[in-house]
Amino acid sequence: MFNRLGRIGVCVAMALVCGSGLPAAENPPPGRPQKAELSGYLLVPHERVDPKYNAGFSMYVAAWPLLKNYPGQQFQSGLFGTWMFAQHDGPKPQKAYSDIEGGLGWWRDTRFATETPKFIMGGVALNFVEWANGPGAGKGRDWNNPKGHYAIAQLSPWLLWPPDGLNLKQGTAGELFGYGYLPLPLIPPKKTTAGKPVPTGGHCWTLFLNTGNFKGPATFFLPYFWSKPTLDRPELVGKFLDARPSEPNKAVQMETQHIPAYIAADAKGDTYARVAPVQFPAQPEGDAPLIHCITAYSKAALWDEVQAWFDGGPLASGRIDRKASAVHTFKGGGGATWRIYTPDTEREKRTPVAWSSFAKPTAIADTIYGYQWEKPPVSKSGLLVTLPEYYRLEKDNRGREQWAVVGANEVPAETGLAKVDFPQRRGPDRRPYTTPDEPESCWKKPGPAAGPFQAKLGDGSVATYYWYRFADQPALLNADLTDAEREALQKRVELLHRHWTKDRTYLPPPTVGSLAEIDPALIVTPPKGLEVGYVPIVTRQEAAD
Repeated sequence: MFNRLGRIGVCVAMALVCGSGLPAAENPPPGRPQKAELSGYLLVPHERVDPKYNAGFSMYVAAWPLLKNYPGQQFQSGLFGTWMFAQHDGPKPQKAYSDIEGGLGWWRDTRFATETPKFIMGGVALNFVEWANGPGAGKGRDWNNPKGHYAIAQLSPWLLWPPDGLNLKQGTAGELFGYGYLPLPLIPPKKTTAGKPVPTGGHCWTLFLNTGNFKGPATFFLPYFWSKPTLDRPELVGKFLDARPSEPNKAVQMETQHIPAYIAADAKGDTYARVAPVQFPAQPEGDAPLIHCITAYSKAALWDEVQAWFDGGPLASGRIDRKASAVHTFKGGGGATWRIYTPDTEREKRTPVAWSSFAKPTAIADTIYGYQWEKPPVSKSGLLVTLPEYYRLEKDNRGREQWAVVGANEVPAETGLAKVDFPQRRGPDRRPYTTPDEPESCWKKPGPAAGPFQAKLGDGSVATYYWYRFADQPALLNADLTDAEREALQKRVELLHRHWTKDRTYLPPPTVGSLAEIDPALIVTPPKGLEVGYVPIVTRQEAAD
């Protein structure tokens, strides 16, 4: 399952079940293509590191337009990413799913999507009771029943975060997007939660970015997001990311839930499929890096120095210490569970694509993962390759059905597949994102210090935003913090604003490729007098037209 909240790796095992093809009775009549879809995982094996590196991670992943034309809101896919779970000393708690996932991709409820991916944070509270994708973005859109909407605090004064997801610069085509989560000691642990004798830990998991036009900490998960469910499940106290370190050995995959396709048969009963043009990054020479430098950290990489700084010690530069890290290496290999099927096909009968006939997973270097493409049938144009569009249902050398690649000239005209198209579409749901407007709401009381301002984004939307004093932003007013605790946090964040600017080095830089850029319209400058201790908060996002 991959949805607005991100990736869920527990479904991989089910996806690995081999399909047995379409039953003959389900074959479409000649000349009448049936709507179908392609979905599955691309699996990326990598070497494990020492469990002591349990204070977050970072990685560089390629960002690119997966489909030639954005086909509308039914399309849903991530690019390469991971799941960060809590590390446990003994057995993991049962029936207690919670993690940080998300990443680059497209989701069915993305309202202002283009071919260029967006980034979401994808934090999951206990068993999906809530999830959080960014400041002001959670499970559903009901502000009367917020579920993760107040889970993430805006930290940077230079980056605007729209509720529809963090936009990348339009036209991004294979550049590397650097991101990771490391804990910062911004909020001390608490012995009580919501007035009950239930503790909350002090890990503020902070999103660090390394892009061409923004570097450094952007946002962070509030510890209360993780601990709040333990009010009803006290046996799970101390089991979540507010209190626990992170598991360094994580799955890395690309999860796709829906790419448009069609299936049709010829007069002989042979079955064919056509898939919307799927693209991957390319380079003029050699193979394009898709994943680079998956790195795990210990608390000595950043936490210890920052804690000492907050306690009155010397300035912490914010530069993450390489010496306190371990890089996962690649040896090649990997698998694919991509399948083509009609929507009503049972999972166990979904037939796999002969992925290995045109793609070979490879370790380009020990820290770089990608694919070697078989050309033809893969075609190349500029910075992208296009995967095969046409397939025929055949049996492999073990007698198992698979979708084998065929050329367009091998598909009988009577199937009608040559006439289907995959046009560019906008999603039908382009309603504006709004926030509470009641005078007594936390959005108005104490309210912003400046605004409104507007930013016209590359995805065709307009974001309206205000500048709030950091401690007065709505998320902090809903974080189970006293006024004194918020003021102490305000002082720490002011230190960060003064010294950790957006153009310094934080994450270890990549050794290959070039960095992707965030939509330039999201890079903002604080108004005069609000340079330190204030942050921009989006209150509305709507279509420009």
